Amino acid sequence: MNTPTKLTVSRIILTFFIVLLLTIPFHSIGVQWSTYLVGGVVISLQYIIAGVLFVIASVTDFLDGYIARKYNLITDLGKMLDAIADKILVNPVLIILAANGFINPIVPIVVVARDIIVDAIKMEAARKGVVVAAIGSGKMKTACLMVGITLTFFYNMPFEMINVRVADFLLYFATAMSILSAIEYFKLNKEIIFPTVKKEDLVV
Repeated sequence: MNTPTKLTVSRIILTFFIVLLLTIPFHSIGVQWSTYLVGGVVISLQYIIAGVLFVIASVTDFLDGYIARKYNLITDLGKMLDAIADKILVNPVLIILAANGFINPIVPIVVVARDIIVDAIKMEAARKGVVVAAIGSGKMKTACLMVGITLTFFYNMPFEMINVRVADFLLYFATAMSILSAIEYFKLNKEIIFPTVKKEDLVV
């Protein structure tokens, strides 16, 4: 297991800590998180800590790819784990934030549905020996999601102080890019999914 793969695995581990931090009913065991009033907004230390862990996990997403490309350490295992780690990091966090009322539920619904569709396309292509590369709209979607989630964890600060909903904008933009990238993936690979039968191949 090389360094990029170790970074990818660390991202998965960090995700479990984030999910546990956000889902454990601390109040039922007598634990109360500190809260702070910043710019008229009540901020919970619980979400600040989760946000810091999310930032660290997001940085590993950049580092593992950078190191793998720079030092030619790209492996099939690394590529598979990286794709899995990204979804494990982003999707559960989106669902939890929506369940806790921080974001609109339409965001995780669209993002998760998009991932299912794109993964199905990739699996069908792989079954036929074709590797489906990442596309620009998909990368932009991921970047906007990670920045938008980070800002949500930090209560959209400092933009909240001037009443500019940057976090919401980025998440909605990422949702739109999710739909666009799913359409692009389908268009680019529709011949693989639904191969055209040539007349000369028909048996009379």
